[in-house]
Amino acid sequence: MLPQTIKKFVTRLFPAPRRGPERLPVEKHGIDRRHVSRHAIKVCEVLRQHGFEAYVVGGAVRDLIVGLQPKDFDVATNATPEQIKPLFRRARIIGRRFRLVHVVFGPEIIETATFRAASTPGNGHTDEHGRILRDNEYGTHEEDAARRDFTLNALYYDPISQEVIDFHRGVADLKNRVVRMIGDPEQRYREDPVRMLRAVRFASKLSATIEPATLAPIRKLAPLIEHVPASRLFDETLKLLTCGHAMDCLRKLREVGLHQDLMPLLDVVFNVPEGEAFVDLALARTDTRVRTGKPVSPSFLFAALLWKLVNQRWQALVEAGGHATQSLLEAADSVLDEQARKMAIQRRFIADIREIWFMQARFERVSAKAIWRMLEQPRFRAAVDFLQLRAEAREVDSVMAQWWMDLANAEHDERGPMIESYQAQHRDRAPALRKRRRRPRRRRSSSATPAGNPAQ
Repeated sequence: MLPQTIKKFVTRLFPAPRRGPERLPVEKHGIDRRHVSRHAIKVCEVLRQHGFEAYVVGGAVRDLIVGLQPKDFDVATNATPEQIKPLFRRARIIGRRFRLVHVVFGPEIIETATFRAASTPGNGHTDEHGRILRDNEYGTHEEDAARRDFTLNALYYDPISQEVIDFHRGVADLKNRVVRMIGDPEQRYREDPVRMLRAVRFASKLSATIEPATLAPIRKLAPLIEHVPASRLFDETLKLLTCGHAMDCLRKLREVGLHQDLMPLLDVVFNVPEGEAFVDLALARTDTRVRTGKPVSPSFLFAALLWKLVNQRWQALVEAGGHATQSLLEAADSVLDEQARKMAIQRRFIADIREIWFMQARFERVSAKAIWRMLEQPRFRAAVDFLQLRAEAREVDSVMAQWWMDLANAEHDERGPMIESYQAQHRDRAPALRKRRRRPRRRRSSSATPAGNPAQ
């Protein structure tokens, strides 16, 4: 017992020297410089030429190490925004909570941020839950690494020497597929509750496990999500759904209890008959598009996530005697209102979601006028894609859904004969049009004829 006490005493008097960051050569990290954005390299080179440090940082380094193509590239430097901006022809300072510089190269934006100090009670402004509201203190390279959320994100790539600077053994965690928080997990989640969503996303995207200490506080702190600004919450949700492993993300959200304050209707949707299967089918299509580099529509995503619930309420209203189109309107409004109580979907996407849903009721129409009018709708193609999804889920006739897809793909001069042929085949389904009766023309009496104008 005595030797152990002496050992602790000596350790306090003479602490072990703090290990510096690992500088890993190409042989250990495997990043091919040709896969790094040439514009990000240019930003680093310009900053270096003016005496500053500069590194490609964060998610881009993480993805390059595991063999994924990053969506964007960020740069970290010890230069301040005011020092960065004059060095580039097209650059602007943005941000309130975090001031940084967007350096613009055509369609690509390189987000360039100054090293920041680690978050402490003395240098940031927090709310009553511990969430940081403003934190703009500049710091050292080491402090910048310490303030990042997970070890696999605290990685810096030097495009000049082609080394990876690793302060928290993030490369090892990345190769072992472990998501580990830097610092005390509960405190870090309180500082920014979105980190809980990021932990789920990284675990799903990288087929990784969340380290036990990092996972433990999430269920308890899940209600803090409701204090995150709606716009940021919506953006993070989109990242979850477009990371290429969307269904895994949703299942993990449910496992840790995060979905209640993000997508409260998820449990209801999954309990609807075939609800989970429909969402799985829709998100599998989304994942395929993401992995092949194709764009994904947020409107289509949320339309698919909530459709089974809308469809269930729509059919119930119709069976109760409601008009088909009006019943669909009521069902859609009720579902969207319930979702908005937790996380409001942006208004511009709401309009598109409603249009995709409402056109589903109109695909049963076979009159030429109605079909031509539908072709003019801006979300017609998205609605046809949604109809195809419903056909794959055996909700509607697959032959009918394929005809609409062929019509959407056809040239303008081919559409007329297609519509005429379709009408001829389905004339018995067309609603009988009531012939408009012409009202008899009223004859004017001679007494009412103005003087000088003989009656015709």
